[in-house]
Amino acid sequence: MKRKVIDNVVAFILYLSSAIVLGILIWFIYTILKQGLSALSFNFIFGRPLEMEAGGGIGPELFNTFYILILSLIVTIPIGLGTGIYFAEYAKNGLGTRIIRLGVETLASLPSIVLGLFGMIVFVIGMKMGFSIIGGALTLSIINIPVIVSVTETAFKEVNPTYKEASLALGTTKWQMIYSIMLPCAFPKILNGINLAIGRAIGESAILIFTAGTNVSRSFPDFNILSTGETLSVHLWYVKAIGLIPDADKIAAGSAAVLILIILIINILMKVMSYKMQNKFFGKSKVI
Repeated sequence: MKRKVIDNVVAFILYLSSAIVLGILIWFIYTILKQGLSALSFNFIFGRPLEMEAGGGIGPELFNTFYILILSLIVTIPIGLGTGIYFAEYAKNGLGTRIIRLGVETLASLPSIVLGLFGMIVFVIGMKMGFSIIGGALTLSIINIPVIVSVTETAFKEVNPTYKEASLALGTTKWQMIYSIMLPCAFPKILNGINLAIGRAIGESAILIFTAGTNVSRSFPDFNILSTGETLSVHLWYVKAIGLIPDADKIAAGSAAVLILIILIINILMKVMSYKMQNKFFGKSKVI
């Protein structure tokens, strides 16, 4: 009887903790959207920002946000996937592996502002890229690679080992087994890691202030990777901290609402993709 009471108390505490977290999330989203939705309009979302006048938009910043995100993912995903697969399937417990793992873990724990300073020294000054979209994207890749590495390694190790054994028993090579069996099985969980990287890239500001700059190109849209690339999160910071526009509060609230909506939409899309992939490979039963 005593054990059952303790079990019920612990279960109640866990449910309460989950409810508190969910409540904080709902409260946060409601507060941001309540203040920002009234500022949203076609001109605001697709218009150009104004430096000294009211009524500016966030079109170039919104474009730069997605452009830098896509460029960073082009670098992040192959390197992160490759390193994660190496740790899960090829790495031996030797000195070299421990050094690489230590490097990945160190990158994951570095403050973003330190990586921003690194990006500025290497890409902006050292490689003479200036404040540019490509400099910001490359620096974002550095901060997100450890996320993909960790999630990929964990996802591969959680795949049912009988899949691997059956594939190798049929005469496939190790790479064929990884490509045709392990990767499809692990990919729904890898998508979760990619989702985390996307959210971090969209919301990052410190890195991009040092590398992509706080201005936008005169052209819109501008696909030149060497153009300055102020993103939406940087614009939000700039408007509240330095901007001189009379409707700074309205612009900031609208920018925050757009960021929240982008993150929500991306999260929903990624969850749907992950669910469909799990059903495609495993039906309605979860085997990993």
